[in-house]
Amino acid sequence: MSVVAIPTRRHPGVRPARPRTGPTLTITLDLVPGPLSPRLARLVQLLGELAESGEGQLPPVDDVASEPRPAPRPATVEPPAKADQVRILAGSRIVRQGDRVVALTRIEYELLLFLAERPRRVFTRLQLLSSVWGYEHAVARTVDVHVRRLRAKLAGSEVVTTVYGVGYRLADEAPISVDHRS
Repeated sequence: MSVVAIPTRRHPGVRPARPRTGPTLTITLDLVPGPLSPRLARLVQLLGELAESGEGQLPPVDDVASEPRPAPRPATVEPPAKADQVRILAGSRIVRQGDRVVALTRIEYELLLFLAERPRRVFTRLQLLSSVWGYEHAVARTVDVHVRRLRAKLAGSEVVTTVYGVGYRLADEAPISVDHRS
């Protein structure tokens, strides 16, 4: 895979076909016949979501000022969150613990979401490597490191339980919810 960023500069004597308002990012994927690897399939899915959402294109500066701002939404009254309650906002990829936003890495977020969507199931380290990381050729103890970091960041909430000799699962009493709308 190659990623190329093209700066906005004019070449002497050559007029571009269309004016650019900022740098253009071109991503070239060299695909081979057959099924995509899980990591490449995820990358293609994320690029498609970015293109569909319109976030991949910035409006010209003149257009931003002329567009009316949308009316603010009425505030929804939510019950106050408990200090140890963990909410995963899947649409915006944000994790909240009580009123605090928890900064997670991509893998920590994917691991937490994976376990939260599959409660009461035990997963071996190799199953987690395959499902969350997308490959199995890493050291199985990599999962241990990420679980330890996730537990440290969610201090106060018992979320991930170790099943000795087997792997990990979501704790039975885990104060966690997944919101796919946000």
